[in-house]
Amino acid sequence: MSCYEEFALLPEQARELGLSPDGVPAVRREALEVAPDRRLSVLVWGRAAPELVLVHGGAQNAHTWDRVALLLGRPLIAVDLAGHGHSDWRADRDYSPRAFAADLASVVHRLAPRALAVVGMSIGGLACLALGSTHPELVRRLVLVDVTPGARASAATPIVRFVHDAPRPATFEQLVDYALASLPGADPVALRRGLFHNVRRGQDGTWTWRHHLGSLDEDEVFRVASTFPSLWPDLAGSRAPLLLVRAGRSPAVTDADVEEVRRLRPDARVEVVDGAGHSVQSDDPARLAELLRRFVPPRRRDERR
Repeated sequence: MSCYEEFALLPEQARELGLSPDGVPAVRREALEVAPDRRLSVLVWGRAAPELVLVHGGAQNAHTWDRVALLLGRPLIAVDLAGHGHSDWRADRDYSPRAFAADLASVVHRLAPRALAVVGMSIGGLACLALGSTHPELVRRLVLVDVTPGARASAATPIVRFVHDAPRPATFEQLVDYALASLPGADPVALRRGLFHNVRRGQDGTWTWRHHLGSLDEDEVFRVASTFPSLWPDLAGSRAPLLLVRAGRSPAVTDADVEEVRRLRPDARVEVVDGAGHSVQSDDPARLAELLRRFVPPRRRDERR
């Protein structure tokens, strides 16, 4: 951890997935200005025109999609939302889905205007839903991973508690021990790897969260969550083919939420990933990659230019 080399773990993850570590595609990081004095950071996978846009959940970052991206082997972009990963924090502290969507519109327009689908997990999914409402031309297909506008503030409580109860200041090993104690049953290797991308080292040698959520008051986080129901009309008005991926072990999406999705969008496809928690992309990347392959067929060879 003394030197942050963010792509150094990709070959290791490829081996875990049964893939050749020599086959890891080219990945680069780009920073785009989305507002005066504020930039968004993006991972660009592959050299061809991106076919997918992947958007993480709260307190995560673009690297949460690494294993899904490796399994897919397709050109895509994975975005660090404002206040997360390597993207700048917002001075106005507005981390609502609609604020995220405005940033996404700028990024997708410049880096992936012909993307076949936009995939968002948790609040990232709601941001993608809002993007489809304001810029339907950028959202040809929409995948929501374990989220609907029915998401409740109470569902965010475990994440908020985990972020705010972390020891400060801390060594990296103290954060690892804290996370292992807070998340029983978590894979220690995957957890350590996730923290590697989600914390940063200060000049005094201690470690803190890379994302801004760790600096927000709980009331601010819950205030954002209270805006989620306002996105039901966005879902109802969307015409993009819709896939809802529900995590089998997560309370984030209820049966009532699924019924409402089906009422508003009878054409929606709903899939359940048994055994997965809220972060489906981490708990069962193979199953999620399979669902994405089925829902978003690769671009034909004659369409790749």
